[in-house]
Amino acid sequence: MIAVMGRVLCTLTAVVVSAALLSAQEFIPAPGAELIHRPLDAILDVNVRDGLVYYRALKGDRGRLDRYLASLNVTAAVYQGWSKKQQMAFWVNAYNAFVLQTVINNYPLRATIKHVPGAFDKATFRAAGRTVTLDQIEKTILAEFKDPRLFLALGRGAVGSGRLRSEAYTAERLDKQLASIQSEFVTNRHLYRFDRLTNQMSITPILSWREAEFVAAYDKANAVFAQRSPIERAIITFVSPHLLSLEKELVAKNEFRIVFHEMDWRLNDLTGGARIE
Repeated sequence: MIAVMGRVLCTLTAVVVSAALLSAQEFIPAPGAELIHRPLDAILDVNVRDGLVYYRALKGDRGRLDRYLASLNVTAAVYQGWSKKQQMAFWVNAYNAFVLQTVINNYPLRATIKHVPGAFDKATFRAAGRTVTLDQIEKTILAEFKDPRLFLALGRGAVGSGRLRSEAYTAERLDKQLASIQSEFVTNRHLYRFDRLTNQMSITPILSWREAEFVAAYDKANAVFAQRSPIERAIITFVSPHLLSLEKELVAKNEFRIVFHEMDWRLNDLTGGARIE
């Protein structure tokens, strides 16, 4: 009997060890993933697909997210010792992780994240030795870096926001990640649409919310568009390199209108396999 029990225990131990090894092999951090953000890298890899989130699964296994959020409260001295790109990646990751926490704290939502009282302007979080709101991260901290593409890296818990990536942002990958955000902008109908029949370019309101930053970065002198507003010139500069050939021809004629469409605040929820177009 003892011998049998011993064999059973050995078998169970082998199974547990094998499971642990398999679990460890399930996720391989992307090259350049910084240690502090590797937990978020794993969380996003498992729970995010094409910008949509398995919120129910994330809520059921929230321990890793909570531990990651706690790790973000490094001292101000540690934060100040980081490079500019490390700081930029840190705040984008922090924002997106805080949004995930806000959603699962209130999941299932009856409507959108906008209906969570104070989600953006009152709820506070700790990061880099500071107490901040989501609005403060976006409007004050990220604005200081003077790269408006960062605003399109924010998930905001909404279908109409920038696409939440299935990976964390890191200093080493940041240039490539932000370049990808800009090139993908014109392929995302929640951000950009060009109606050739009405000759109208429709743009996400995110660019109008952060107008000052986009104008400062992308309003380039161009005699063809001299009569347009600064934000319109900035939009043209931002999207033009990645337009289809026919769209570039239409833009060059300068006969099109630019409008801002309404933000789609529907929750970017993939639970249940539903796909939002």
